[in-house]
Amino acid sequence: MRSIIYLLIGIFFGIVLFKSEAASWFRIYEMFQFASFHMYGIIGSAVGLGIIVIQLIKRYKMKSFNGEHITIIPKDRSFSRYMIGGILFGLGWALAGACPGPMFVLLGSGYTSIIIVILAAILGTFLYGFVKDKLPH
Repeated sequence: MRSIIYLLIGIFFGIVLFKSEAASWFRIYEMFQFASFHMYGIIGSAVGLGIIVIQLIKRYKMKSFNGEHITIIPKDRSFSRYMIGGILFGLGWALAGACPGPMFVLLGSGYTSIIIVILAAILGTFLYGFVKDKLPH
């Protein structure tokens, strides 16, 4: 039953991404050209909502769907790891025209050429798994 709930939430999220044009290559292109506020508004809203939800989870000690307490482990503070990771993520996003969430929305919308991008993302994740122990985290 829980899997169906997660599936429905995912479908709703995909519809919202598609209808808000967050999966639109043109909107992403506009964002990287600093020609429109549209995507920055969507991202800013998501960050703001995320901050509020995380604070509510911490303050009210909320539980997950499984009934376990949600614990948020603090991340290590490091400028270089986040800067390099952010640059790599942004370059991939700009080259592909989609970040991980909208990639699957585009596939579901019938843009079959995104399969190449999805396969490349999976390959990149697989390769990272091999070299992550050798990287300076």
